[in-house]
Amino acid sequence: MLLSILKKLFLRDLEKLKTELELYQQEQNIWIIDKQIANTAGNLCLHLIGNLNTYIGAELGKTGYIRDRPLEFSSGPIPRVELLKRIDETSRMIAGTLDKLNEEQTADEYPQDVSDGKVSTGYFLTHLATHLSYHLGQVNYHRRLLDN
Repeated sequence: MLLSILKKLFLRDLEKLKTELELYQQEQNIWIIDKQIANTAGNLCLHLIGNLNTYIGAELGKTGYIRDRPLEFSSGPIPRVELLKRIDETSRMIAGTLDKLNEEQTADEYPQDVSDGKVSTGYFLTHLATHLSYHLGQVNYHRRLLDN
């Protein structure tokens, strides 16, 4: 049951991320920084894609994805259509990977040491879902403040 819930949340929030990017009236505003807002919506999007492809794709799905985390925060501007494509690819990867896991595996120790130390796979997947939600809120805030 946990896996189906998490899959639904990941796919829902990735779809919302696409919607947020599509709602920018001016595409170039996806990449602006202003005042105390240190990250662009585009860089947050790249960060989420890198994070999910690393911890779900490469680690659990054995996709071979190699992350360049510093590039997630220094790249840009990448066309909106490319960001949307990468979100779709990430959604497909998550669906495919979580479909291959079983509920018993959520109790297993997550294969990597993470900031909380040794945790279960279910715990870490839940952490990743809340991380996605957190940054999705930042993208929404960025759009409402800076896409006038």
